[in-house]
Amino acid sequence: MRRFRKTLTTAVLTTLLVGSTAGWASASSESALSGPLPGAAAWLADDSLDKEPLDPTTASPSEVAAFFADLTDAQQQRLVEDHPTVVGNLDGAPVNLRYEANAPAGDQVLAYDPRGRGLIAQVVGDLENATHVSVIVPGSDIDISTFDGTARRAADLQEEAGDDTAVIAWAGYTTPTGIGPDLATGRLAETGAERLTRFTAGLDAAGLPDPSLFCHSYGSVVCGLAASDTDASDIVVMGSPGMRAVDVTALDTDAHIWAAKSPDDWIDRVPNVEVLGLGHGADPTSPDFGATVLPADDVPAHDEYFTPGTSTLTAFAAIADGDL
Repeated sequence: MRRFRKTLTTAVLTTLLVGSTAGWASASSESALSGPLPGAAAWLADDSLDKEPLDPTTASPSEVAAFFADLTDAQQQRLVEDHPTVVGNLDGAPVNLRYEANAPAGDQVLAYDPRGRGLIAQVVGDLENATHVSVIVPGSDIDISTFDGTARRAADLQEEAGDDTAVIAWAGYTTPTGIGPDLATGRLAETGAERLTRFTAGLDAAGLPDPSLFCHSYGSVVCGLAASDTDASDIVVMGSPGMRAVDVTALDTDAHIWAAKSPDDWIDRVPNVEVLGLGHGADPTSPDFGATVLPADDVPAHDEYFTPGTSTLTAFAAIADGDL
């Protein structure tokens, strides 16, 4: 009977999603940020270095790292002063220069793009000297104006993990807002995965440890799509609607996959299907998926996986610090 009810729910949900997409699209469809970084034209026109500036739109993080390594300290400083919006968002640029370029936006801000709803990445802990690095990838309804919650979760994880771990709160992609087609499809997650892959490649180019990714809700869709192209050591998903993969093998990654879902999380009422591009597939906590399932019985709600004192945050910290 339970299987019949779930099958019926899936069929009804799919019908509603397909039938309602046109109406939703006009009301809540988001446009992912694209195009050159603010200030890119002035950067490209700057000939004061006696060398051709790299194109910030097309240069790889490793090319960015090599470019900055070939500059004197004085040249690096001048670029920060003259082109802060470019330097502050260049994956692969030295961490200290990105912090300085983004200083007006806050403390230890690793990226800041004010266009649209805004993108931001902020560090808790000593990233430049960290033995372990974690990145929190949030779900829907997160942007610059709602970033405080993600930053707080990063602080809670870093405090639990200890001083040798740095945690990055990464609101670096355009997230879905409200209930609509963006939440049910992978369109924004695909762009988010590209941005996450480039961001983690930038950490690698800057000489930092392979990160652990902590991916919440729709953020787990982003991490699932990025899994095969990132060098993450661990990918942890929580409150996940699916990773757009049938199982761990389909993610095509060497990262250890972990999953957590509270019995009090409303996500458990969302059918794990993917039909006509709608839905995100298998439940990562299901036995057939193959992830290592983490305790979450004491997590009170969908947005509370990083709550201090829970068994889940304790497990997260052990993963972040390399103890699991």
